[in-house]
Amino acid sequence: MRSKIKHTANGKKSSYKYVIPLLTVTVGGVIGGTVAYSFLPDEDIASIDASESSNSSETDSANSSLKEVVTAPQEAAPTTPTIEEVTKTVSVGKGDTLMKLLTRSGATPQESHQAIVALSEKYDPRQLKIGQDIKLSFIKETPPEQSSPETVQLISVSLKEDVDRELAAIRKEDGFSIEETVISLEKEMARAEGVIENSLFLAASKAGLPTRVILDLIRIYSYDVDFQREIQTGDKFEVFFERFVDKDGNPLKEGNVQYAALTLSGEKIALYRYQTPDDKLVDYYSPLGQSVRKTLMRTPIDGARLTSGFGKRKHPILGYTKMHRGADFGAPRGTPIMAAGDGVIEMAGRNGAYGNYVRIRHTDSYKTAYAHMKGFAKGMRKGKRVKQGQTIGYVGTTGRSTGPHLHYEVLKNGRQINPLSVKLPAGRKLKGKILTSFKSFVKKMDIEVAAVPLLTEMAQLEAKNKTKID
Repeated sequence: MRSKIKHTANGKKSSYKYVIPLLTVTVGGVIGGTVAYSFLPDEDIASIDASESSNSSETDSANSSLKEVVTAPQEAAPTTPTIEEVTKTVSVGKGDTLMKLLTRSGATPQESHQAIVALSEKYDPRQLKIGQDIKLSFIKETPPEQSSPETVQLISVSLKEDVDRELAAIRKEDGFSIEETVISLEKEMARAEGVIENSLFLAASKAGLPTRVILDLIRIYSYDVDFQREIQTGDKFEVFFERFVDKDGNPLKEGNVQYAALTLSGEKIALYRYQTPDDKLVDYYSPLGQSVRKTLMRTPIDGARLTSGFGKRKHPILGYTKMHRGADFGAPRGTPIMAAGDGVIEMAGRNGAYGNYVRIRHTDSYKTAYAHMKGFAKGMRKGKRVKQGQTIGYVGTTGRSTGPHLHYEVLKNGRQINPLSVKLPAGRKLKGKILTSFKSFVKKMDIEVAAVPLLTEMAQLEAKNKTKID
């Protein structure tokens, strides 16, 4: 028993031997750290506090982010359809109609018809030209469910009727209505002249004349000049005409020829566009006041070439010599054919070997006939009154024909005569006060013409200025 108690006492004494040094080290460390901390500068203390705060913040942020990722709900599927506007431009191709273009582009037949009806208030859809651009706008609606089909609705159809005029059929609540946009253009005068080497057309193009003005020039002189036989190398021309430019000075379209002159074999034929004050009619007159207009035009077609004259010839199809009682003018299929003079249509329809045929009565003595036409202009029928220069049909090759051309006849008292040599009654001759007023107009016009530089001179000046700028 005594031995056991002694052993225990010795054990406690042994434990104290290790505890006392450990406590001494711990207490000393705390006291030493406190004393050292008290001697630190303020900024170091702030840095330590900030570091601890930052570590604590980052930990909280990480925990928060982790919590958000875990608890964030998934995005709900869209419940409304997607709506977008789609615009496309289509070009008119051979055989296209406006209805074909619209339905082929995605419009329904019903809305296509409504849009065409609206456009027809100010535009004839049959006047579409190959290559003409048409702008279409649609609303496309895509439903949220992929199994449901998308819907497309036509909202507008727009086209340029002219360079300065655009028409559009716009969808409204009760259907389509037409809207017209007109660009403001400024009129200026232009002048061109040149010497004919091979053809009037080529020489005029080289001088800077637009095609439309060249055709107007040919039409103006078609009463007196046979462009197939009377034009020779060295002949000259001069043209003074209107043109319309945009705000930047770019020419967009041409207006009327105000003055023109042809010098053929040394003889100058000058013509002035003039409106007579008594009847307000516009015509072209010689310097002496003689109207260029005749009862009939010699060539009722623009830009054509004479392929066969009046008289006996070997028929190209029948193969034997036969009297050719008219003049043939070769031209591309679809070229407009004009009425040679004012009159009333006696016949418009199919006429045997003539194919599609029109005959016009002008006076009690004179009639004209037009054959092998591709088709007739709108409204051409028996009893229809037409004006000189009005389009009555288009060049074709119907009937007994080897290719597209116009067969043109002039009938006097029921008999065909040579259209190229017939002596036609002259037009109006100005007299009295009107003639005096006209001569004063001619003097002013001559001064105005001389003051305008040639197109070729203007082009050279512009090129020179551009070179200086570069």
